[in-house]
Amino acid sequence: MTIETQNPAPREFDVRPILRSGGEPFQAIMEAVNGLRPAQALRLLAPFRPQPLFKVMEGRGFSYQAQEIQDGDWEILFMPKAAGASVEVSADADNPDSWPDPVENLDLTELDPPEPMVRILAAAERLQPGEVLFALLSREPIFLFPELSNRGHQWAGNFDETRTTFRIFVRIGDKGPKL
Repeated sequence: MTIETQNPAPREFDVRPILRSGGEPFQAIMEAVNGLRPAQALRLLAPFRPQPLFKVMEGRGFSYQAQEIQDGDWEILFMPKAAGASVEVSADADNPDSWPDPVENLDLTELDPPEPMVRILAAAERLQPGEVLFALLSREPIFLFPELSNRGHQWAGNFDETRTTFRIFVRIGDKGPKL
């Protein structure tokens, strides 16, 4: 049995061969997601229920339906949520609506990792506590989030309506690393 969907047809991505060969499919999944058309879903086939991926995809504006299929494999349909994507915020962030306007804006959409992370962290070092930095990125900066938190900064971000650009606000903390 397969999950019923609406148009446009979902893009199918099977990570089982990648995992069988000892590879890590996360980057390939994110590339598949970045290649989706607006309102297009992603049908993912995996040898297990990819629980950690659910939160990542939820942060990118997708809901999901998961069902076990033959031989213990799983089919997960990630569907774009209607309306704008919810905003993810760091665990210690106060209400981002009360943050001041950004004092620095960066468009890093043309850069490949790790350059956007390097530039955001360098910009954060130049700013004063309480100031805000805004950046546009071509993908969700999942490795940047813990680094910002470790340095005492707060962040809030989400994908734009087209799910092609990740927008992030970084509020500069007291600059001391958290222990």
